[in-house]
Amino acid sequence: MNNQLIKAWNKMISKLESWMDAIVVNLPNILIAIIVFVVVIIASKYISKLARKILDRSRLQRSMKNLIAKIISIIVIVLGLFLILGILNLDKALNTILAGAGVAGLAVGLALQGALANTYSGIILSYIKNLKFGDWIETNNYEGKVVDIDLRAVTIKQVDNNLVYIPNKLVVDNPIKNYSTTTQSRVILKCGVGYESDLRMVKQLTIDTVMSNFKAVENKEDVLFLWREFGDSSINYELRFWIKSTSALEVAKAKSETMMLMKEAYDQNNINIPFPIRTLNFPDNFKFPSENQNTNPSDTKSKK
Repeated sequence: MNNQLIKAWNKMISKLESWMDAIVVNLPNILIAIIVFVVVIIASKYISKLARKILDRSRLQRSMKNLIAKIISIIVIVLGLFLILGILNLDKALNTILAGAGVAGLAVGLALQGALANTYSGIILSYIKNLKFGDWIETNNYEGKVVDIDLRAVTIKQVDNNLVYIPNKLVVDNPIKNYSTTTQSRVILKCGVGYESDLRMVKQLTIDTVMSNFKAVENKEDVLFLWREFGDSSINYELRFWIKSTSALEVAKAKSETMMLMKEAYDQNNINIPFPIRTLNFPDNFKFPSENQNTNPSDTKSKK
């Protein structure tokens, strides 16, 4: 038993000595590999910045520029790792790593399907010219200004200054309403006036009020006024006109201003904007029940 322990101890010592010899022999390569690693890390940062400066001269979106710069940085680091493995004479280990990377990549791909879908969708969104930083959009029941597009989510800033992070996959799979793709936006306002109103006069007054208060409306043809229906309490119309804005917030402000202007103009011309009412018509011979008829007979007996 003692002899076996001694043999095992001697083998371990000899193995450690062989490792030490290998370390001493390969010490220059290890030092060179460390220096190369540091140089690669520094070089990847400078090359990424240089690529970003070059890409700034192009018409690509900012998100796409950031993506390309990151990919270039990763490629530089990967090439540096291959070089380090070659310096350390670990070519066989490199083959083993590449072989295992395929199996590991399959497992990781299955586990990260959602994340990979968002990454792929982020690349697609970076190529879309009709969606860029600063656009006012509406998607997935959220509305706001696009402040960032990365490989995970689209970030929009709402009117109340809150940030909403929408996964890229949802943005790609659902409709996007972009208010900033044109130089004009349309204001749509619905209202109604009383049945006793002069409809032609109401129409002319409404159009004149819009034209005199919004500089973007230059011609009468720019204002669309349509009577829509005979409602329960009013005759309803729809008013449409254009303003020079690409922001949904400006459209909401213009709509609010129009409502105040219409109310002031209608009040000055005795035009009624009725609220829902119900009129009851009774026959001429109809008599309302008296208080005695509503009295319970049992109560009458008790009073006696």
